[in-house]
Amino acid sequence: MPDPFTFNTAPSIQFGAGLMDDIATLAAPLGPWILIVTDQGLLATGIVDRAISALTKAGIKTEVFADVIADPPEATIHAATEAAQGCTGILGLGGGSSLDVAKLAALLAKGHQTLPEIYGVGNARGPRLPLMLVPTTAGTGSEVTPISIVTTGASEKMGVVSPILLPDIALLDPDQTLVLPAATTAATGIDAMVHAIEAYASASPNNNPISRRLSAEALTLMGPALERAVANDPKARADMLLGSMLAGQAFANSPVAAVHALAYPIGGHFKVPHGLSNALVLPYVLRFNAVAAPGPYADLAPHAFPHLAGLGPQEGAAAFAEALADLSARCGLPAKLRDLAIPEDALPMMARDAMNQTRLLVNNPRDVTEADALAIYQAAW
Repeated sequence: MPDPFTFNTAPSIQFGAGLMDDIATLAAPLGPWILIVTDQGLLATGIVDRAISALTKAGIKTEVFADVIADPPEATIHAATEAAQGCTGILGLGGGSSLDVAKLAALLAKGHQTLPEIYGVGNARGPRLPLMLVPTTAGTGSEVTPISIVTTGASEKMGVVSPILLPDIALLDPDQTLVLPAATTAATGIDAMVHAIEAYASASPNNNPISRRLSAEALTLMGPALERAVANDPKARADMLLGSMLAGQAFANSPVAAVHALAYPIGGHFKVPHGLSNALVLPYVLRFNAVAAPGPYADLAPHAFPHLAGLGPQEGAAAFAEALADLSARCGLPAKLRDLAIPEDALPMMARDAMNQTRLLVNNPRDVTEADALAIYQAAW
């Protein structure tokens, strides 16, 4: 008999190449006045203009908030919330940061709670505005997660975690990811693979059979596809977007752990994109965890890398970590913290900051002390 668990996800997931052509019909539940939350980079691609044109032809009024930046600070959340006043629905369009801001704007625009009140797990209650999320990166899975991450102060990150943040509709059109640069495709792709890996191995009491199956299927799709997606193969782009969504569903219910906890100080202090921060520490955290819990990593290894089938737990876990490091390198990602001009004398500060990520560290299959975090950073440096 499986242990009791809860599994939540977005009530409607629409997937298919060219679906953005039907955006006006699909967005009808958002009402007659929609705020589009996005960023300046996506605005320059023409994707936002095409969405506006389709919505306008259908008689839907639109406003655009395009001031989202990576690792959005609290000021961005407040500005988006102000822009949402009077709107009947929110359309998040872009990468994970845009989707996270859209979620919080949809909630806070109702005026029932403030941002400080909703930090943490289960503190956001709603109601919220109708919400549709359209990812243009295959990485965060934010379109199907009840999580938004906010940068507080100079560098620390805090999360808002609540089922109320799950959108009414997640629309996934792989054609919209074709404009993504190769380096961003690689980093966000590794990020999505981390979600699947950490969800599968999570020590959370809500680690469940559904999340594990989704994680395995996500890696089956993404492991062979990432290099081809970096080269802009359309089929690989579709596999990455679907795999990212499946991994998002998995970790939304079986939460991530030490890879993310150690990645956050890298991004917070040195403005390294989140996916790349994850990629930099991933092999080293896996090697650390495999000392105590190699089984989940050995189980996952052949899903992403079929040639690793048949290995024992320790051998399979070690080979998995090496294969992931090799994949990152083949995709052109830097291998070491020093490659990004992160000074060695910053490592103790990063280790201290990582210890603040208790929401994540509690899910790690091996306890992580500050000394452990420092050793992992030193190995990655």
